[in-house]
Amino acid sequence: MEKQSEESDIVIAPMTIRHLPDVFELGHKAFDTEVKPYTSWSLSAAAVHIDAAHPACFVALRGSELCGFVLGSMTFEQRADWGYLEWIAVDSAVRGRGVAGRLVAVCRDHLMAQGADAVITDVEARNEASLALMRRHGFTVGATVNLLAYARETAVERPPSLGAGRNSDAPHSEQ
Repeated sequence: MEKQSEESDIVIAPMTIRHLPDVFELGHKAFDTEVKPYTSWSLSAAAVHIDAAHPACFVALRGSELCGFVLGSMTFEQRADWGYLEWIAVDSAVRGRGVAGRLVAVCRDHLMAQGADAVITDVEARNEASLALMRRHGFTVGATVNLLAYARETAVERPPSLGAGRNSDAPHSEQ
């Protein structure tokens, strides 16, 4: 199921277990839990999709080097007939080359082929680039969710604002 556009040296391929260390490393770069402690990137977060009955996990490869990934599956907890595109990340060295769009399209199309009536994803409201990416690929806003935090008055550190720090615009979607 390898796909490669004529203008690109980047191949989109199904993820295999051999890609997992590189996916995990790129995920740690993209989803910085020090900046956003509520971001749940972890091996178990990735494994939910990788080990699902109907995974939709793909990687972007430049030669043998992983430069992006998307993790999705038919595991949306609210509806068994909806697919969930939860994690996408692209290495900064290849951003602007359409890699994120290709990953979104292959994951979305794969989930629809697996029988999804809809594919769900979530993007932080301030992440205009990811919102535009998803809209270009047919996604529309279905609901708005707010993250609320409560901290002790004596806390040395307050919860980080949504706009602070590295990768602050991408809790689950990094392009």
